[in-house]
Amino acid sequence: MTSRKPEGKNIDKASMSSEPNDPARHDMTLLSDQDLYLFNEGSHLRLYSKLGGHPLTAGGVAGTYFAVWAPDAEQVFVVGDFNCWSRTSHPLRPRDRSGIWEAFVPGVGIGTIYKYYIISRHNGYRVEKADPFAFHSEVPPRTASIVWDLGYTWGDQEWMEQRHRYNALDAPISIYEIHLGSWMRIPEEGNRSLTYRELAPKLAEYVKKMGFTHVEFLPVMEHPLYGSWGYQTTGYFAPTSRYGTTQDFMFLIDCLHQQGIGVILDWVPSHFPTDEHGLGYFDGTHLYEHSDSKKGFHPDWTSFIFNYGRHEIRSFLLSSALFWLDKYHADGLRVDAVASMLYLDYSRKEGEWIPNRYGGRENLEALAFLRRLNQEIYGVHPDTQTIAEESTAWPAVSRPTYVGGLGFGLKWDMGWMHDTLEYMTRDPIFRRYHHNNLTFRMLYAFYENFVLPLSHDEVVHGKGSLLGKMPGDDWQKFANLRLLLGYMYAQLGKKLLFMGGEFGQRNEWYHEASLDWHLLDYSPHSSLQRWVEDLNHMYRSEPALHELDFSPMGFEWIDCRDVQNSIISFIRRGRSTSNIILAACNFTPTPRYNYRVGAPQGGFWKEVLNSDAQEYGGSGQGNLGGVEAAPIAHHARPHSLNLTLPPLGIVLLRSES
Repeated sequence: MTSRKPEGKNIDKASMSSEPNDPARHDMTLLSDQDLYLFNEGSHLRLYSKLGGHPLTAGGVAGTYFAVWAPDAEQVFVVGDFNCWSRTSHPLRPRDRSGIWEAFVPGVGIGTIYKYYIISRHNGYRVEKADPFAFHSEVPPRTASIVWDLGYTWGDQEWMEQRHRYNALDAPISIYEIHLGSWMRIPEEGNRSLTYRELAPKLAEYVKKMGFTHVEFLPVMEHPLYGSWGYQTTGYFAPTSRYGTTQDFMFLIDCLHQQGIGVILDWVPSHFPTDEHGLGYFDGTHLYEHSDSKKGFHPDWTSFIFNYGRHEIRSFLLSSALFWLDKYHADGLRVDAVASMLYLDYSRKEGEWIPNRYGGRENLEALAFLRRLNQEIYGVHPDTQTIAEESTAWPAVSRPTYVGGLGFGLKWDMGWMHDTLEYMTRDPIFRRYHHNNLTFRMLYAFYENFVLPLSHDEVVHGKGSLLGKMPGDDWQKFANLRLLLGYMYAQLGKKLLFMGGEFGQRNEWYHEASLDWHLLDYSPHSSLQRWVEDLNHMYRSEPALHELDFSPMGFEWIDCRDVQNSIISFIRRGRSTSNIILAACNFTPTPRYNYRVGAPQGGFWKEVLNSDAQEYGGSGQGNLGGVEAAPIAHHARPHSLNLTLPPLGIVLLRSES
């Protein structure tokens, strides 16, 4: 990699030595006493500007300032291509009793490859470690860090000024979940993934056309194992170099923002991998991970668990979270595996976990960290959102910390996802026996601010694609999938759909291959794609479908008890009393004619969407554009509609009164 001119700070230090091979003699630091105090207290929120490798000019001498936390090291050296990987030529010096080692190395600039060579006080442990605060890394499987900067000229000012509107809880939020390495590949070039800059215009154009409001990237933070999809993170301050540089990733986000598309990043503070160059056993001790394996090692993922009770670890993780919001203009963080952080006995048998000081199973240190995380993020970036992937019934995940909540803005509704998919995978003849899978959600729908996810987790590990889960022949599979997606968009909550689901990917998702874009040459797939596009545009344009997602005022059952026919009907409302959408779902392949549904008011009800329309691949059965409400009381309502409910279909009608 070629070096480029450092764009770092200029520091005037008249006392600096010009001797190139004695970095310890350069009297320069980016760390103030206040920085050290905040770091050791667990309150430093911008460590990325202090620790790591920072190119700068000091006293007229260009070079790089290095700083790393290794309190139990006996000696620390910086090694790299600039000194032929000599393990003794460039020592770092300890900074007071902070545990931090630092040095300024003249002549080292952007593009320099480096690691830290650490000699521990314990058991003769010696190791080369990547920089935990590096902004850029070598392309895996190589593991060294690269001196880099964060210089970039953003063009998303309009988005940043207005994003409080697009990220608000009463706004339409429809998220397209993406794995960058497999969304689209180039077969003619060895099946390689697109780079960040190649992705930018293609992805922005596609997402805008489809009507999604946001994208969510599976973790882009540097990770050694591609097959972990980013969930085994080593670079908490570096986007993966597989697709380009830090500036290239900024360009991708910038391009999306300029097209009016928000960007949510998956972030993983729950665990980290055991690779030797990573955070584990960093200075010969359990520095980042908890020292007791019953709290510090994850049995499912064979990875280390952060020691949330250690002050410096809190500073590290808080700084990482804010870094992606500060420097990459991310619009939100989806926090992975929150449940594994909350419970000390998560995925552990009796005797394999340590109770908290009160004898309970709750991880008090992790609880305190999560609350602090959300307080700090919303304190600095109130126009963003944090989203919890929390798979249990932990109370008040998306409620403010001042009322005892965890402080997240949103939470994935994993229960809805599992119940609904379990229902939809059944042969329609048996669905009547599982009707409660559809209705149970309304018992808890207002406890949290929910996102309804049809995520990547449901299309891997032998689970098959969304289309493949659907029962019946090919026509019925597509009809079922249209019904599922229409039902999701009509329900309370924000929406998330994993890539490929929008056009009926037939194969289970495989991270080493592109989505099967050629399927769009076939009408069932292109028609399904059009259905999702129209769903998105209707969802965004109808306030009744998003304004009151988290309020009981936004939803009413019309009838949830027609078990024999597997039919449900309900109303969605906006803030305006005149803004009403009526949804009716038929979960069987038998069309229902002259099916009467209660209506809250008279007048004409326009059929705004019908999943059985021919342009979506349906049979074309419906209500000829709409129905006039009759003054016939039904379902405890003064008016009613005489509807045709298409087979395996959903119809959405808007009151025109």
